[in-house]
Amino acid sequence: MTDYIEPQETRRSFVVKSGLFFAAASLFGAACSPGPEKAAQALEVSPTEDLMREHGVLRRLMLVYDETARRLNMGEEVPARVLAEANGITRRFIQEYHEKNEETQLFNRFSNAGKMVDLVATLFQQHLAGRRLIAEINTLNTEENLRDTAQRSRIAALLNAFNRLYRPHAAWEDTVLFPAFPSIISRKDYAALGETFKNEEVHLFGPDSFVGIVGQVADLENNLGIYGLRQFTPKL
Repeated sequence: MTDYIEPQETRRSFVVKSGLFFAAASLFGAACSPGPEKAAQALEVSPTEDLMREHGVLRRLMLVYDETARRLNMGEEVPARVLAEANGITRRFIQEYHEKNEETQLFNRFSNAGKMVDLVATLFQQHLAGRRLIAEINTLNTEENLRDTAQRSRIAALLNAFNRLYRPHAAWEDTVLFPAFPSIISRKDYAALGETFKNEEVHLFGPDSFVGIVGQVADLENNLGIYGLRQFTPKL
């Protein structure tokens, strides 16, 4: 078995080479692109790629829920506003937009084609369960309940249940359902669906659409002190 870095490659030379590579890449990107955020928004993506990057937003919301549940269980402060805003994004962007597109544009096509019918039925039932969980969390998310030990535990349990539901849910969609989707739809309809998704997203969420939603989630992460990827690297 070979190492990721060959034995003769020292840490210093690896860092130097990496630095040169990324410096060159940065110069090239600066000359060709107005910025990473705008580039990400302008990039044309397929319908399933679009749905998968929306799963990225869901996973970052789940990080907010993880931290909120941890604070609730540890007796630490939890701003009701942060949880309410996270639930608002989950409801508007994930449940009313993303899941609606999955149900009307993917689930229906799979059912009509007689493909993955059991999986689609399970995924749909999980959407309904997720909506019930968010509705209950919203109902319980009051300043009074956040001061009550029993209610804090209840909210934390619901947040953990939501995350436990959606981790496998999104994984099965990303690895099983989405890869199979192009096989049951014509290329023309597949391309048209990508335009439909893009236009609807801009209509519902404004010109910044996806980038704007990511920014809203980042604000919540900052508020909870969990913004930034490096903090999740284990110290071995």
